[in-house]
Amino acid sequence: MGKMSVKDWADNVVKEEEIDRYLENGKDFIDHDAIERHLDNNKKPDKIKVRDIIQKSLSIERLDPDETAALLHVEDPELWQEMAAAGLEVKRKVYDNRIVIFAPLYCSNLCVNNCLYCGFRKDNTHEIRRVLTPDEVRMEAESLVKMGHKRLIVVYGEHPSSDADYMAETIKAIYEVREKTRKGTGTIRRVNINAAPLSVDDFKKLWKAGIGTYQVFQETYHRPTYKKMHPVGPKSDYRWRLYTHHRAMEAGIDDVAIGALFGLYHWRYDVMGLLYHAMELEKRFDGVGPHTVSFPRLMPADNAPYSEHTDHLVSDEEFKKLVTVLRLSIPYTGMIVTAREKPDLRKEVIKLGCTQTDASTRIGLGAYSEQYDRQDKERQQFVLGDTRELDDVVRELAQMGMISSFCTAGYRCGRTGDKIMGLLKCGTEGKFCKLNAVLTFREWLDDFSSPETQKIGEELIRKEIGEIRKDAFFRNNPLLKEFEEYYQRVSEGERDLFL
Repeated sequence: MGKMSVKDWADNVVKEEEIDRYLENGKDFIDHDAIERHLDNNKKPDKIKVRDIIQKSLSIERLDPDETAALLHVEDPELWQEMAAAGLEVKRKVYDNRIVIFAPLYCSNLCVNNCLYCGFRKDNTHEIRRVLTPDEVRMEAESLVKMGHKRLIVVYGEHPSSDADYMAETIKAIYEVREKTRKGTGTIRRVNINAAPLSVDDFKKLWKAGIGTYQVFQETYHRPTYKKMHPVGPKSDYRWRLYTHHRAMEAGIDDVAIGALFGLYHWRYDVMGLLYHAMELEKRFDGVGPHTVSFPRLMPADNAPYSEHTDHLVSDEEFKKLVTVLRLSIPYTGMIVTAREKPDLRKEVIKLGCTQTDASTRIGLGAYSEQYDRQDKERQQFVLGDTRELDDVVRELAQMGMISSFCTAGYRCGRTGDKIMGLLKCGTEGKFCKLNAVLTFREWLDDFSSPETQKIGEELIRKEIGEIRKDAFFRNNPLLKEFEEYYQRVSEGERDLFL
């Protein structure tokens, strides 16, 4: 039999039996009428109700749809301030004051879909198409390691040239990279994947290859808008995408990440969709919800007119509100704000309780290892808002009193899936996060920081160690002695020690 055509490949991606087994009475878990009813019934909530909801979130309990809808309709500026403060408190309870740093690595931009808002859509003849070879992927990873990165989100277009076998090969290539640093050796310690929905068998290939978190966004949970935005290709099947995370978890990947692209439909509706998605995962997988939630806004993309003419543009103020509500609604989850946003707004949003952000971001193919204009529209998916280098971002976070974490310990210690959810909800995982953040920050300062960032970083790290030594949790725990031993060894050049 000859090689399958691209069209035939695309026509065979969706496996209906891998959708149907999750449906209940033929229905999926996004109940449009219920979402609209929750939103309609919770307009103009009173202050007492809102403050009661905030207290529930502060106890690290996920909110229900009515409670979330009520927060979405708050109008009182004073209440929004209280909600924002509570969001940051929730974040500190669960994750302490650290911000996980990562970088995206784009491996391919060939795509069989035709999403109206995306520069990678198949009908965009302006786009320069490319699939990196494993050697080119390795070169990209080497450049990222030299910048100081330890964690990547690797991105692929949906196309037979970048199928699950190709993804597994690139994961292997990235993990093989070893680069000398000022005092030690640098590696990529965690490879997360952002890729189109796969079958259970293909997800098993990624699990075997050592995938970290699997991330895919529903884009919008509003069916008519979803259909309009995704006219052809496997992505046009709403339910195939909706149940992606179910298949990934069935295949053994117990760390999954959800998200919506805000600007395709009304922001309140898609916040509710994300909540429904989290509730469904908790229900199906013994309380294990999404590890992270993302909330990118629609940005201009080359030759993708809808990206600049949406009827549902999300303002900066609305963006801050939806982030605040998500932080309170799903309090145990990590929250990712990316370089789509401009530096000043990203700084504000981080203060609302975000836990992860990217830095030195380049989203073109070969963009890290080759000479490249970061705003070259013909080589990337959309236009970036923040192109600062990693050192600049780390320094700003330190000035904000937040420690940049390059930790990947939890995943390698088995604190994932159902094991991590309990630790997150009771605040214990945040204790481990603080210790490992300090160890990896020590590494990064010694191996990569500029003199200016080193100075500010040293002040922060002294403060962090002081807090650790005063904390009763650590004083009554052998972890403190082990941490101090590891800290000394890392200071002397040993690398990748974790608790």
